[in-house]
Amino acid sequence: MLAHEIGVFVRSEAELHRAHAAVTAAGLASRVLDDSVEPASGFVSVSTMHLAKGLEFRAVAVIACDDEILPLQSRIAAVADDADLEEIYNTERHLLYVACTRARDFLLVSGVTPISEFVDDMQSR
Repeated sequence: MLAHEIGVFVRSEAELHRAHAAVTAAGLASRVLDDSVEPASGFVSVSTMHLAKGLEFRAVAVIACDDEILPLQSRIAAVADDADLEEIYNTERHLLYVACTRARDFLLVSGVTPISEFVDDMQSR
């Protein structure tokens, strides 16, 4: 598999360093995608889940799916009522779904203990 056929996604910019470290540990070069950067030959694409929509890779790793990162704890803490909380949970689940569906052939979802409840939900289905 060629490096440009691999995408690595994380919940937010705060976790990009973890993605870069994982790719480097695998002996590959990475390039962080933003609104203007396209996947490039010879580089694993690293991005946030927000920018995943519309992209497709042969293999995708969705990493740093830790509790308090997914769903993002700062969003949960700012909730004023239950209706807002439900909307945040739905949005966070959708972000994970979009990132996971960028994979054509291979998908890896990982996190550290305690892992996100969303990953547990995926495993029980």
